[in-house]
Amino acid sequence: MPLKDFTVPRTARRLLRAEPNLRMFSRLWQINWFFVLLVCCLAGVGYVALYSAGGGRAEAFAQPQLIRFCFGLLMMLGVALASPRVLRMLSVPIYGLSILLLVLVLKMGHVGKGAERWINLGGFQFQPSEFAKIALVLMLSTWFYRIGRDRMGNPLRLIIPALLTLLPVVLVLKEPNLGTATIVGVIGASLFFAAGMRWWQIIILVAPLPFLGPFIYNHLHDYQKARIDTFLHPEHDPRGAGNNILQSRIALGAGGRWGQGYLHGTQGQLSFLPEKQTDFIFTMIGEEWGYVGGVAVIGLLFLILLSSMLIALRCRNRFGRLVGLGIAMDFFLYCVVNLSMVMGVIPVGGVPLPLISYGGSAMLTMMFGFGLLLSSWVHRDDPD
Repeated sequence: MPLKDFTVPRTARRLLRAEPNLRMFSRLWQINWFFVLLVCCLAGVGYVALYSAGGGRAEAFAQPQLIRFCFGLLMMLGVALASPRVLRMLSVPIYGLSILLLVLVLKMGHVGKGAERWINLGGFQFQPSEFAKIALVLMLSTWFYRIGRDRMGNPLRLIIPALLTLLPVVLVLKEPNLGTATIVGVIGASLFFAAGMRWWQIIILVAPLPFLGPFIYNHLHDYQKARIDTFLHPEHDPRGAGNNILQSRIALGAGGRWGQGYLHGTQGQLSFLPEKQTDFIFTMIGEEWGYVGGVAVIGLLFLILLSSMLIALRCRNRFGRLVGLGIAMDFFLYCVVNLSMVMGVIPVGGVPLPLISYGGSAMLTMMFGFGLLLSSWVHRDDPD
């Protein structure tokens, strides 16, 4: 029989050579594009709000934020294609890098608002505490994936993940950054619970917390105590420490049902509202777009949170599910803390509203986290 009858047909050889490209295209097609659309819509809201915060000039805040988002979008899609095995391999180096950056910020960090929170990386100011949250999610998800749910009842198995959580919490507290340290701790605790921590273990850990309140308060920095006192009695210092909360309440109240109109908010445009492009960006939205606009933005945030939870719960493998739940918790805490802060429900803590507030560190780390979430969706049917 001629030799050519035993050779692979030319068309089949082409398909074999194109297999990696076909697989890549297939992975891209499997990305949850509805979730990507929601993220783009939220970034669009941020662009519109920051354009207003810049006094009608894109160059001030909106344009740099758009450039960061485009870079973050490419990064998110790239991370979404990474397999869980690769992410587990990278979890230890990423966690180690985050701890190294937290140590460096204490040694050579940029001081702002009474704390060392930023380091300069090639002209770009980066906040390592934001990156530490995502690194912790990856590290704990990898650890709990490897020990399995059945061995969660052994308290000795929880010592190492507890130390992995406490290390970044302590380093962030040293900056000092109480708000972010609390969020890091809550994210870690939520992953313990999602991984199958027993109820009796949770009760033992939580029971001492109410008694630690006075001890923690006595060891706070003076400016942190002032924030708590200002939160309780903002009218005692209306021109000083209480100005932020009072101006935020005035702006939200002035918005009414339909708002004062885009680019026509009095408190924001006349610069009465402090930090209007970062911490209090939602206040500008409420003043210019009113109650209806504020509820619409909250609804969009809720849709992203709900989609994040559904993506995590749909994932069949333990690692992807834990990563998804950790990222969803991070996004949830961002939103709840910022919205509660601008409404005067909790003390001002410097936590941005994700993808809306101006800032590169929070946006890029959140987009990286969304990439991990989408990876859980793309590989949702992979076995453990």
